[in-house]
Amino acid sequence: MGPLALSPASQPYRSKVPKNCNHLRTITPCLGLFLMRIQLVRSSLRRIMTHPFLGKLEAAWNPQQWRDLTVVVCVSAGPDSVALLRGLANLRADGPGRLVVAHFNHRLRGSASSADETFTRALCDCLELPLEVGSTAAQLTEVADASEANARAARYAFFEEVAKTLGARFVATAHTADDQAETILHRIVRGTGIGGLGGIPRTRVLATGITMLRPLLAFTRSEVIEFLESLPQPFREDSSNRDPRFTRNRIRAELLPELTRSYNPQVRRALLQLGTLAADSQQVVQSFCIDLLDRCVSTRSPDQVQICCQPLAAFPPAVLREVLIVLWKNLDWPQQEMGFDHWNQLAAMMQPEPIAKKRTLPGNIVATRHEKNLQLTRSG
Repeated sequence: MGPLALSPASQPYRSKVPKNCNHLRTITPCLGLFLMRIQLVRSSLRRIMTHPFLGKLEAAWNPQQWRDLTVVVCVSAGPDSVALLRGLANLRADGPGRLVVAHFNHRLRGSASSADETFTRALCDCLELPLEVGSTAAQLTEVADASEANARAARYAFFEEVAKTLGARFVATAHTADDQAETILHRIVRGTGIGGLGGIPRTRVLATGITMLRPLLAFTRSEVIEFLESLPQPFREDSSNRDPRFTRNRIRAELLPELTRSYNPQVRRALLQLGTLAADSQQVVQSFCIDLLDRCVSTRSPDQVQICCQPLAAFPPAVLREVLIVLWKNLDWPQQEMGFDHWNQLAAMMQPEPIAKKRTLPGNIVATRHEKNLQLTRSG
């Protein structure tokens, strides 16, 4: 998996530079001169820092847990991921492990996407860290040509591939508390259950032996920017984050500020507290449901499951829905199109006297009730 070839730099870089880093405010379109300018801050990149950001990061993810291992750090060139990289590079110190930077170029913004990649290459050069770059197969002409979900799937597939190739134990991303609040509010607006209210999990299994971890989930955006300004450290801004066609951008730019002004000045904190409570509750429910599944599933393969419904007859529909959701997650079956009505219909089929004996569900999944058993089969 080699790095991509660089396209010629034909446009000036529109990099966001901290206010106390004026000597980098105008970044030349010539890559050579750009790298020379970056060298001017090489000493600040390497010096030992005592900034509160680093103390909080160390508490959030103890270096003893990862310093001796290979960690893939996902960097977009934006402020959050640049701050995460700078922090981890400092905390790693002289440990025998290694940090490897992964940058995915979606090629959605033409020369701006290329500039993000070039910026990331230059930063990795200054930090003397290896870089892996991935991209989509062809450049898209508009952001609207690719959904956020598809872009995210491509990006995460690349991160997983890099981690497997390098034998990495962790993949670190830079989601912050601001991202968490926006995600929870987005899900409320769209419609979600208790699990969705939990927001972005701090950790999740990306693949066997590989954990995705979000060390900045308790950090605010203002903490990130203040840390970067203290170095000083340039970063890039993604113009698509201001595109009003995306619901999440409107939530960030319009809905959250309006809620803060007119309803609750601490609405972000309230959303984060709601997320914590929901995640804690979901963890208890999920553990209970896993135990139920172990007792009720008589046949299981990647494309077929048979559930004995008799032990579940005494449980209310809410529990049955959660049992089914856990089962879908364990089988890695598609959940995107499974709505509340679908889960309710399936739960009803698990009752002692179901009205429907057969249903076809999103993802080419067929549910069939045979006497006391519910059979779920996925085709295609």
